Amino acid sequence: MNSPSKSKVVVWLSGEVKTPPFSASARIEAGLLLRKLQERDMLSMPISRPMPSIGTHCHELRIDDSETDKKWRIVYRIDSDAIVIAEVFQKTTQKTPKRVIENCKRRLKLYDEISGMT
Repeated sequence: MNSPSKSKVVVWLSGEVKTPPFSASARIEAGLLLRKLQERDMLSMPISRPMPSIGTHCHELRIDDSETDKKWRIVYRIDSDAIVIAEVFQKTTQKTPKRVIENCKRRLKLYDEISGMT
């Protein structure tokens, strides 16, 4: 495990992980996975999958909430200094809704403009 000084910050552009609507166990799982990302661990399927339709270094965390029988998704981007959360939503269809993809693209573009990343 890396030292805390090497951990990345988490920047929340949209969404939150709280109980409810997440069950306590799903909220804890999400927190543990975000901590791994902060510590620069790489996550892969089935926990995380790339989302190139949103942008470079974008992924989605997959949280299956067995207590509530819901599927949650956290769309994030891995930057050199941060984990940027673009959206948290309940997955109800096979494909990620177009509005979620467009909202994530818009939020990340605005974040890059404000932070001077572009």
